[in-house]
Amino acid sequence: MLTSASVLAQPRPAQAPSFFARNKQIIGMILGLIICAAVWLAPLGGLSDPGKHCLALSLLAVCWWAFNVVHPGYTSLGLLVAWVLTHTADPSVVFRLWTTPLIYLVVGGYLIAAAVEGSGLGRRVAYWFTIRFVSNYKSMLAACYILGFVLSIMIPHPWPRSFMIMAVMTIIIRSAKLAPKYAAQVGLTAFASSCPTSMILLTGDSSLNVVAMNFAGVEPSWLKWLFYMGVPGVVTSVLLYLIQITLFPAPKDFVVNKDEIKQLLNKMGPVSRNEWGTIFWVVVAIGFWMTDFLHHIHPGWIAISAALIMTLPKIGAGLKPADWNKVNIGTLFFLTAALGIGTVGGVTGMNKWIAVTLLPAHVPTNIFVFALFITVFAIAIHMVLGSVLAVMGILTPAIIAYTAGSGISPIVVSLLVYTVVNQQYLLPFHNMALLVGEGEHGGGYSSAEVFKLGIPLTVLVFVITVLVEVPYWKLIGLIR
Repeated sequence: MLTSASVLAQPRPAQAPSFFARNKQIIGMILGLIICAAVWLAPLGGLSDPGKHCLALSLLAVCWWAFNVVHPGYTSLGLLVAWVLTHTADPSVVFRLWTTPLIYLVVGGYLIAAAVEGSGLGRRVAYWFTIRFVSNYKSMLAACYILGFVLSIMIPHPWPRSFMIMAVMTIIIRSAKLAPKYAAQVGLTAFASSCPTSMILLTGDSSLNVVAMNFAGVEPSWLKWLFYMGVPGVVTSVLLYLIQITLFPAPKDFVVNKDEIKQLLNKMGPVSRNEWGTIFWVVVAIGFWMTDFLHHIHPGWIAISAALIMTLPKIGAGLKPADWNKVNIGTLFFLTAALGIGTVGGVTGMNKWIAVTLLPAHVPTNIFVFALFITVFAIAIHMVLGSVLAVMGILTPAIIAYTAGSGISPIVVSLLVYTVVNQQYLLPFHNMALLVGEGEHGGGYSSAEVFKLGIPLTVLVFVITVLVEVPYWKLIGLIR
């Protein structure tokens, strides 16, 4: 895959890595073990032994995730096995996710994304859109947001969408001979835009969005999610775009040469049978997602059914046996572990103990003050723990327990926490959507560009939660 960095990379003076950079994994491994042992042995009043063990092992995993001690999939699997071996929780509780349709929504999302990518449909849509609507630098950045939303209708996972968009942007970067500085800005946009655009539709992110509803005990619904999060998602996307074009000004004399993209589109020829098949079955899936209030079929069963049909001869969309390799088993175990923190924490009493220990004695009665408090608290925890899913897994159940009896709906709590931890970051490790795009094999940007964007983005998160979501949810009756 072409990337802006690989096309335009220029030699830079070699710099010796710092002691921390050289030993980051070892430091993280030891730190995690120390934290785990300290919590395991500490006399934590009011917390049962299983709850203490859950907290100790969870913090060990979060530390290892943050320092990337080993692949997140290995850390996640280790956490799950440790819970079972230490009798912290029963295996049926630890691995409960695998008995729910949520896991099959994620698997189906990966397979549908493979069909869209393998058939060429995603590239065709991206080429067509770029030729017609990209004319200057600002519209190039805007295209990342619009394409991200359009492709989210067909690809229920943000990472493949971002890489697909980046491949198209790289063609423009190369033909325009864009300097590495500006190429990195485009690359950052291709990946950063996936965070707000994935808020709009339930299938914008087939893991995080459904998890947010799952934590609140609300049955996942495509239309209900759009009703709750569509407006905040669009507003966040527009405001983040305005921040980017302000922070990263356009280069002088930038001209979009569309000839190469036109040639690539023409080379694809007419729409293939597999592309038509992908379009048809994606439309059918969307139709079922949109009418879930009639048939009450979980989005996970719809996604996996659409993916299975795409494998069939004649009527399918050309999904091949090799496309199973596109299903990231490490991500599935990471999802299981991150969700398991909340599930096991609830069974062992950890969630309630966290709420009693860390949160104020009384829930703020003013909903705007409450939203402000949740935003500050979630950002503080997110800056330390890093992982979006892990923070959601720890905070959401604890705050829902904290607000029980206050009249605040669990879905409001869950969506507030989701918004904060998924949209706010300062470094790439704070959000996997940014982490997968860092460096020459992704968008060509570094931690410096992410940090520069992350500072105003942190302010924006307060605007979204307190001044956009709360008034909007009051308007539609979600907050009474």
